[in-house]
Amino acid sequence: MPKGIYECLNCGYREEKDSSEPLLEHSCPRCGGDMILVGYVTEDVTKKPVEVPSSGQSEFIENETPGLPPEVKAKVKTFYNASFVGFDGRVFVFEVNEILEPNFEKVLREMEELGYWCALKKRNGKILLFVFPAGEIKPDNKWLPWVFLVATILTTFFSGYLLAVNYISALDYYGLSGFRNPYLIALSFSVSVMAIIGTHELGHKIAAAYHGVRATMPYFIPFPFSLIGTLGAVIRVKSPLPTRDSAIDLGASGPIAGFLVAIPVTAVGLKLSIVVPPTAVPQTKGGVYFGTNLLFELLTKAILHVPDNYVIFLHPVAMAGWVGLLVTFLNLIPVAQLDGGHILRAFISEKIHRAITYVTAFVLIGLSYLWSGWLIWGLLVLLIGSAGNPGALDEVSPISKKRIVLAIIAGIIFILTATPRPIWTT
Repeated sequence: MPKGIYECLNCGYREEKDSSEPLLEHSCPRCGGDMILVGYVTEDVTKKPVEVPSSGQSEFIENETPGLPPEVKAKVKTFYNASFVGFDGRVFVFEVNEILEPNFEKVLREMEELGYWCALKKRNGKILLFVFPAGEIKPDNKWLPWVFLVATILTTFFSGYLLAVNYISALDYYGLSGFRNPYLIALSFSVSVMAIIGTHELGHKIAAAYHGVRATMPYFIPFPFSLIGTLGAVIRVKSPLPTRDSAIDLGASGPIAGFLVAIPVTAVGLKLSIVVPPTAVPQTKGGVYFGTNLLFELLTKAILHVPDNYVIFLHPVAMAGWVGLLVTFLNLIPVAQLDGGHILRAFISEKIHRAITYVTAFVLIGLSYLWSGWLIWGLLVLLIGSAGNPGALDEVSPISKKRIVLAIIAGIIFILTATPRPIWTT
């Protein structure tokens, strides 16, 4: 098998690889972007060089390779005034002179019906259209998400029960009235956590469906014997993001949806929390303290109306709301392929985004003196950041004003929920 010549769709980097696959996802060693096959390494004199304008280099392309299917070629002509500049039989490169169809999602949808994907990129001042066979999208596992969902309900209920026991003990210690059924308190905690996390992932799923992006059902992650009984949930995107608008929608939809649920959950939980003056709290060694953020402070002042030095024993539902705000903040950190990373990547290049990711990772590691968890997050960002963020297939079309506003809203939420020191003990 001859070696393939691959070019990165993001940065234009070229490399010879022992492969003939038309598309290698996240394989660029420079930026982590997708690489497409643009030619083969061969010494055969019957092959002629074809100039690929994205890099200014000539590569040998097979004369005998069949051309683009007529129906696909006709479809391309209806969308773009473009000149064909090179192909290897599977990946076709066009230089675009005029964009006839500004809706790239429509272009991608109709091309996919013919079995092809395409990417619109800027290279050396030119607009290039890459057309290549659509990748195989494997069907979802129908049962596994439900198994994880049931398991996570059980683990969050168990964690809620432990929190409920501590809450009831505090009521008894201070001789306060209040609801004391640990099972119903545990259920309220579990429902609150699942509602926040589930709404977050549902926001992603709806945004993906709106833009025609294939995505799995949410996979909840059970984590027994922990504070909240779960590590959250994930949705795996199975097809490329078409436009920068779609990248912003997918990045912002989850945090905003979860944030809107976390606010009333936090408000109700604070109303049920125990508030005592500092003189009533015994001076004992040890204890777990939860950090705060601007929004939590505002809600506390608006709902409880107590002096700053009063001690608040959070109701389990308030704990669920606090966790929801923290999860929103963590997801909106603008790095790698986190939700905030997708939003920022829509506005900047892969190279700059990668640099910001690495700088942020080391900043988080430095913040581990405030909270040891930042060390884990910093190392995690370094790990997932090494794969880069390939961005959208269409990096030529402008970002709409509505998405700019959406990105600003996400930025405001990020500031409101920022929690520099989430948890500490004494």
